[in-house]
Amino acid sequence: MKELELKYGCNPNQKPSRIYMENGELPIKVLNGKPGYINFLDAFNGWQLVKELKKATGLPAATSFKHVSPAGAAVGLPLSDVERKIYWVDDMDVEFTPIANAYARARGADRMSSFGDFISLSDVCDKATALLIKREVSDGVIAPGYDDDALEILKAKKNGNYNVIEIDPDYIPDPIERKQVFGVTFEQGRNELNIDEHFFDNIVTENKELPESAKRDLAISMITLKYTQSNSVCYVKDGQAIGIGAGQQSRIHCTRLAGSKADNWWLRQSPQVLNLPFLDKIRRADRDNAIDLYIGEDYMDVLADGEWEKIFKTRPAVFTAEEKRAWLDKNTGVSLGSDAFFPFGDNIERAHRSGVQYVAQPGGSIRDDHVIETCNKYGMVMSFTGIRLFHH
Repeated sequence: MKELELKYGCNPNQKPSRIYMENGELPIKVLNGKPGYINFLDAFNGWQLVKELKKATGLPAATSFKHVSPAGAAVGLPLSDVERKIYWVDDMDVEFTPIANAYARARGADRMSSFGDFISLSDVCDKATALLIKREVSDGVIAPGYDDDALEILKAKKNGNYNVIEIDPDYIPDPIERKQVFGVTFEQGRNELNIDEHFFDNIVTENKELPESAKRDLAISMITLKYTQSNSVCYVKDGQAIGIGAGQQSRIHCTRLAGSKADNWWLRQSPQVLNLPFLDKIRRADRDNAIDLYIGEDYMDVLADGEWEKIFKTRPAVFTAEEKRAWLDKNTGVSLGSDAFFPFGDNIERAHRSGVQYVAQPGGSIRDDHVIETCNKYGMVMSFTGIRLFHH
C-alpha cells in the first residue's frame, strides 16, 4: 500500500487528505477503524518516542499523545498500590504485564490531558494492555503487533470504530525529511540523536552524584522532549513523565506548566485525595475533573453547598494551601529536562518547589553561571548536554 486516503486533514474543511510514500510502501497496516490526519501525526511521533525509550532503557515503553505532543510517557516498571489507585486500575482483576504497566503510567500521569488520547506502544499489545485501553476514552493505538485476544477487545471499542494501527518495527525512514508550509517545501536531516548513558557526562554543578536511576529518568525526559512541541520542559520520576509543558513561548512558562502538572500528580497521592468519598455512580472522567478542581484554586466549585452533593457522599474538608505545601515538600528525587537552555535561575527555583534534584539542559546561556549557582544552592546535579531538542 503506497497511499491511504483520509477523511479530512486537520479540520473537516481541509480536503482532500491522504498519507503516501514517494518510494516504497507505507510501513503501517490499519487493522480497524479509519484513522485521521491528526491521528497519524500522533501515531508516528509517538511510535518514534516509545521506540527510542525502549532502546535507551531496555524496558517496554508507552506514550499517550494529544495534539502532536505527549501527555504522558513511561517505561514498564511495576505499579505501587498507590499508583494503581490514582491511575484507576486498582479494581482490575488482571495481572499487569510490563507493557500494560507502561501504558497505565503514561495515561495516568496527566489524565486530564490524556482524555481522548492516541496511544503508542513499543511492544506487541497483549490482553492486559487491551483491557486497560478498553476502559479509557481514546482515539486509537499504534503498536508493532497485537495478540489475537487483544485485537478482538480493541476492535469492539467505540462501536467497532476504534483505530488500530500496526507498524513495521524494522521500518527505517529516509535520512532527509520534508514538509510544506504555504506552498514552500522545507527540508532537513532527521534528528537521529542517540541519547545513551554518556549523554549526561558533562556535570557542571558541585554535586556530581548522578545515580543510574536518575540517568534513566533524565533519558526519558530528553527523549520525551525530542517529540514534544517546543518550547518544552519535562519532569520525570520513577520511570515516567509526571509533568510535561509543551508549546510555550517562554521557558519559565514551560517550567511552571510542567511543574504544576507534576505537583498535581503528587497531590493525587495525598491522603486527602485518596480518601475522597466519591459517590458510587461517578464516572471516571468526572472523578478526574473533581480531583483537579479539589486540589486547585477553584476548590469551591466542588465543595460549595449544592455542588458537593452531586459528587461526594459527604462534604470533604478543604485541602488547605499549607497542607498542600507540606505534602509537596515530601516529593524528592525528581528529574527535569529542558529542550533548550535555561536563560535564568528562576526556572531552577520553580523546579526546586516540585522536588527536582537532577537537571539536564543544553547550556549556552549568557547566564549559565547564575543557573549553576542556583542549582548549587539546593544541592542539585545538573548536566549540560550541549544539544538542543526543538521539535515543530
